[in-house]
Amino acid sequence: MVINKARRCAAVAVFLLLLGFVSAPSAGAQSRLQWGECPPGTPQQVSCASLKVPLDYAKPGGRQITLTLSGVGSLRAPHYLLVNPGGPGASGLGTEKLVSSKLPQKVAEQYAVFSFDPRGVGASAPVSCGDTGKLTPHPAPPYDPADARQERQRSERAQQIARQCAANGKDLLPHITTENAARDMDRIREALGKDKIDYLGYSYGTKLGATYATLFPAHTGRMILDSVVDPTVTTYQTQYQQNSALQTRAEQLFAWTAARDGTYHLGTTAAAVKAAWNELRGKQPVDGKAGVAELDDLLASAMYGDWSWPGLLEAVAKYRGGDSSGLVSAATQAQYEVDPAQLAYNCADAGWPRDWATWHADTAESAKKAPLFAWLNTWYSAPCSYWPVPPSPEVRIGSAKVPPILLLQGKDDGPTPLVGAQRMHEVLVGSSLLVDGGGNHAAYLNEANPCIDDKAAHYLLTGELPKDGTCPAGAPSTG
Repeated sequence: MVINKARRCAAVAVFLLLLGFVSAPSAGAQSRLQWGECPPGTPQQVSCASLKVPLDYAKPGGRQITLTLSGVGSLRAPHYLLVNPGGPGASGLGTEKLVSSKLPQKVAEQYAVFSFDPRGVGASAPVSCGDTGKLTPHPAPPYDPADARQERQRSERAQQIARQCAANGKDLLPHITTENAARDMDRIREALGKDKIDYLGYSYGTKLGATYATLFPAHTGRMILDSVVDPTVTTYQTQYQQNSALQTRAEQLFAWTAARDGTYHLGTTAAAVKAAWNELRGKQPVDGKAGVAELDDLLASAMYGDWSWPGLLEAVAKYRGGDSSGLVSAATQAQYEVDPAQLAYNCADAGWPRDWATWHADTAESAKKAPLFAWLNTWYSAPCSYWPVPPSPEVRIGSAKVPPILLLQGKDDGPTPLVGAQRMHEVLVGSSLLVDGGGNHAAYLNEANPCIDDKAAHYLLTGELPKDGTCPAGAPSTG
């Protein structure tokens, strides 16, 4: 994914049914991992382990790097579920606790749940781009450049970020790829002592999971891919798919707000609410901290789930009433920061143009339909235009050997548009596609949606896929 800062699973305070690992695995699980304490900041009641993997799988006996895994449940469980929260670049440590806490009891009794920091991320040989914060003034300049000078300043910043990533990433960057992360997953499977690994992947995690299933179909168990990345286009093309989908989702937000004018007082029509938002964007930076770029980041974050809409609109309404603290706080939290691992994975794709004229022309065209997101998305990924590492060939997802996989997708999902799931469904022959009628990103276990959750639970318990279909939109989590 290009935009990933706000991607998260909504946490809820639920008592875990399974606490920690037993000391002795069952006869069929010959795990060679040593489970113990986790890095600081990892949720309690989670165990962690380290695993050495080759930096370069073309030289398996060469330099090794260390992956950090986390898990919750019993090693005696019949099934092991590996979870990836997306990104790319998102840390997985602790994600298994969120998932385990929300699984129905009958499913949780059958599964130990694991996650990991993929290579280049967090506690697994992290890549670095150095101090990039000093490259952007605060508040940041508008994403949509007013003239050639502003555009040149932004592109020069992107070039400097790429240089710093090269200087700090050194020999790691050529090996931070989705294919290598998938091969790491198979090493994790081996270390856990399982012939097959079950998997749940969100957002970019769908691309990772589908890559694994293509490379290792014989070791792929029950696999759920939620909020699906398009496997048929480049990451550069993906951002333009996103722009229009995000704009559509924003228009839904404006309409939702207009229907609640008695609460937010921002207008009784979607057009009036949109005008109020653009008026806010046109003002001087709020308290000198939240300018148009920060507000655009805030809106982009809200596109991940309508659970965030009330908080956003409350902050805007209070600002119009004279209290700016909530808006400044929200915008500051949502402010985009350079994610070295995200860049490393995304920029490894071969599809990035190296001439800025192509970027400018494509973004200007996209901005006609998606004025709130086109330039924002371009600047997020612009360092890929100057990336110092040659692109890596990508695995062509799909083969006749891939076992049946369950695809879950929000109809109006902005970060991963519906077309991606439809195309993944085509290339993963035998897969099943369930469409949630809403627009939230990553609906499974994050919404009160029995239609989705019950069918997914049945699949995890039996391996039997549901038929393709559409479910009513779920009630968003408020956690």
